[in-house]
Amino acid sequence: MARRRRGGGRRSPRAGARSSGITVTIEGLPELRQRLEQMPIQLKLACFRALKESAGAVVDGTKGRVKVDTRNLHGSVKARFENNRVRAEIGWWDRDDRYAIWQEFGTRKMPANPSLGPALEEEKRHLPDRIKREIRKELP
Repeated sequence: MARRRRGGGRRSPRAGARSSGITVTIEGLPELRQRLEQMPIQLKLACFRALKESAGAVVDGTKGRVKVDTRNLHGSVKARFENNRVRAEIGWWDRDDRYAIWQEFGTRKMPANPSLGPALEEEKRHLPDRIKREIRKELP
């Protein structure tokens, strides 16, 4: 049986930050970020529009899959974006939403009812086409 470490454990850089444990890795992202820095602002904005559309699709997909009891998780899943970076975080950040991780991954006594993970997996296929479409709009 796994045991929790007391003290001396390694802490995350953002102490107290919660993590869902889901990480989506896009291969070639560091190279893409470097090339984005060299792009004209219009192309950066095109990539951001594609990301925003994709994040909205993940939020909608999560809302469509999340277990509805009190509708709390349904109404509070959000996407947030970093200024000047093509990056989005999608999830729940309110204190009342701590139980979202239990819904997503389950517990010893409760089966998992994933909603965010499947929505991310589904959208992962569409993001490259969204980026291409938005960039093509900006090119002559």
